[in-house]
Order: sequence, then C-alpha cells, then structure tokens
Amino acid sequence: MSGLRVADFDYDLPPELIAQEPPAERGQSRMLVVHRSTGALRDAHFADFPSLLEPGDLLVLNNSRVIPARLYARRTIVRERTAPTALVEVLLIEPTADQSWRSLVRPGKKVDVGEHLVFSAPGGETVLEADVVERGKRGERILRFMPVADFYGALDRIGHMPLPPYIHRDDVARDRDRYQTVFARERGSVAAPTAGLHFTAQTLAALAARGVEVAQVTLHVGLGTFAPLHAKQVEDIHLHRERYELSYDAAEALNRARSQGRRVVAVGTTVVRTLEAAALAAGDRSFRPHAGTTDIFIAPGFQFRAVGALLTNFHLPQSSLLMLASAFAGRERVLAAYRHAVQAHYRFFSYGDCMFLD
Repeated sequence: MSGLRVADFDYDLPPELIAQEPPAERGQSRMLVVHRSTGALRDAHFADFPSLLEPGDLLVLNNSRVIPARLYARRTIVRERTAPTALVEVLLIEPTADQSWRSLVRPGKKVDVGEHLVFSAPGGETVLEADVVERGKRGERILRFMPVADFYGALDRIGHMPLPPYIHRDDVARDRDRYQTVFARERGSVAAPTAGLHFTAQTLAALAARGVEVAQVTLHVGLGTFAPLHAKQVEDIHLHRERYELSYDAAEALNRARSQGRRVVAVGTTVVRTLEAAALAAGDRSFRPHAGTTDIFIAPGFQFRAVGALLTNFHLPQSSLLMLASAFAGRERVLAAYRHAVQAHYRFFSYGDCMFLD
C-alpha cells in the first residue's frame, strides 16, 4: 500500500443513487458480478446468487444484531442536579466496563465530564440515566449508566435504529426489521453488516439445496467500520478496534474447508475482517475458537489467507471498505466496476444493491 493516497479511492456518485429506502421486498436487489481474474462484469440480481456458488463452498455470515443505539437525552449538571435542559443526541458505540458505554454525543462540545443525562420515553417517564465520566476526541464520551433490570429492553423501548448519515430521513418502524439481517442473533452492532441484508429464508434454503455449507461468525460493527478517515495517506490509516468472536463450530468449518481445498465465501467486509484477523492469529496453524478485538486494516498489498470470494455492497468513496474491496479484486478493477454501477444506475450503500467479487 506504499504511496497510495486516500484520494486514490475516490469516484463520482450522483446523490440520487444513494438508496434512502430498502427494496420493496428483501432480496430484490440487483447484483454486479465481477470476475477478479479477467475484470469482466455481468449485471445480475441477488436472486441469482445461490447459482454462482459451487457445492462444497463455505459461505460465512456475520450474525451480529444491530441495537437501537441512537438515543436522545436531556442534560443536567450532576453537582447541581438542575432540571433537564437541552436535548442531545447519543450514539452508543460499544460497552466498556461497569455499565459504561463509549458513545458519540452531538453537539459534543457542549457535553462535558460531570453532566448527567436523562433518557425518557415519549410520555416523559425516565427510562435510563447516565453520567458523563470521560471525554474523548471528536465528540466521543464515556457514559456510565445507572443500573436497570433490562438495559437492552430499555433500548428497545426508547432507542432508534442508527441509520447512517447518508440516509436523509428519520428511522421508522420498518427499519427495525429491514436494517437487520434475517440471521441476526448476537446483540452489539451500531451499523448493519449490510451485505447480509439481501438474504431471505428462501435464499438460505436454496444455498443448502445446492450443497453450500454455511457458518456464522460475529463482528460487532462499530467505529472501525464506518468512521470517516482523517489520514491522507493509506499507510497512515488506523482503525478503531471492534469486538469479534469465532465459535467452535465456525472454526471447525473453516478448518475442514481449508484442509479440503474448498472455497470460503465471505458475506460482507465485516466477515472478511473477522476471518483474516483470525487467520493472522492462527498463522500456519488451525483456526481456533476465540473472542477478541481487531483493528485490522485491509488495503491493496494485503495477503489474503482465508477468503476466496466476497459478496459486498457498494461503499462510500475514500472509505476503508472500498480499500478492502480493492485489496481483494484490484483497485482499478473495483473502480471500473463502480463506474459501471453508476452508469447502470445501481443503488448505493446500506440499503442499496450488491456486488459479487468472484
């Protein structure tokens, strides 16, 4: 990646191609097939995806579940316990310890250590309370929540789905379902692993009927995935750490596929990061079940050890996710595919269409 600039991963995207809504029905998206060996492109539909896999392929999904992590709170001063004042927006990022969460707060400059935040239901009932105990950079704060019987139940009651900022609308009831994969299980993400949003129960059944093996890993999507990049040179990029888990069943499935020379197909960049982080940890040894964190950054020049094909959505210009796709299929080929997608009016980003890097 030596010498590459972040600006080398730019492309022109008309704003009207940024999907503001999911497709009318899950799984109806278009899919651009990119052959890595030749750079050939083929317009298809996600319904064709099972037919592109071979019997014996190992398809790996991210089963992390998005939490309603966007909250609104009133500010008070802890030492004075004054009446709640201005409304602030809080985006929970990840738990730290003793009921504390790393969070983004807007407007961040006004919320300082020592303040007390009150999170209420629409009728005014206080549901959660938190103290601001630490200040970080770019609006980050550590919030320590008062104990409650069911924290995640409280989030379900008052939280909003954390739609990304390029979706220019408030979340609505159906986002609770559509901004979530059908196989989501482990709570902890603050953004969806969007390549998985296309899958339906029928898709999974078709894959099983074709003889495709399916495994699941967990990577909780946080700032490491969606935070904007502030470096100008690719080699200066450092991502936030994100939590992941490789289960016993997933490790065994990966070891069988590796020993038998079968292809591993990753659904989404979060799966790529999980598998490649686990492969680096394993070295020449077998995958082992474990939980940990990773700040792995994948850009051109990276040597892939685990992944043989990738299903992914279209990513933002100059993003770490676009760099990952470029590392896998080649920067020029990926950017050519994006130019084609723009010309063919594909839908971009979280609720948009997908591409299969074969």
